Amino acid sequence: MRLFAAVVPPDEVLDEIARAIAPHVGQVPGLRWPDRATWHITLGFFGEVPEPVLPELEERLARAVHRHPVAHLAFDHFGAFSSARRARVFWVGVTGDSMVRLADSVKAGARRAGAAQTDEKRFHPHLTLARAKTETDLRPLVESLEGFSGSPWRAERVRLVRSHTGPQVRYESLAEWALAPSERG
Repeated sequence: MRLFAAVVPPDEVLDEIARAIAPHVGQVPGLRWPDRATWHITLGFFGEVPEPVLPELEERLARAVHRHPVAHLAFDHFGAFSSARRARVFWVGVTGDSMVRLADSVKAGARRAGAAQTDEKRFHPHLTLARAKTETDLRPLVESLEGFSGSPWRAERVRLVRSHTGPQVRYESLAEWALAPSERG
């Protein structure tokens, strides 16, 4: 089964993003905008994981998540990978408490559990909003959204998610764990 660990932001902050991008959705040729129900911040992508690995994976991810405090975050800028000029992915960035250590812990736990296809790319906290099959110049789109600043929010839980691929991608939450209480409340 194809698995990843993610943080799902609260609806009210996703509403802010949806309002900001609404005038642009469907306006850039070749850019595919996934359904909002699939929006999440990926902490670690594990690829195809054999079912017998799942119990240990869940145990190790639970331990990793419980070691990290609730994160205080905000969405505050739009960008693109690999660059706005040669983009295949359009995203909104996340700032606030470092999620890098959490992502590193989640990926390490997955590796120890036997999720061998763990993504080794440098973690860059973001929420993917659109994708293109070929490199696309998204500079006008990114520039038109300059100055966006979303409301602060708290990342309190991490989910283990199964991705069902096909014509319509669907996500299924398999498990969820609470981050440790934050010292900031």
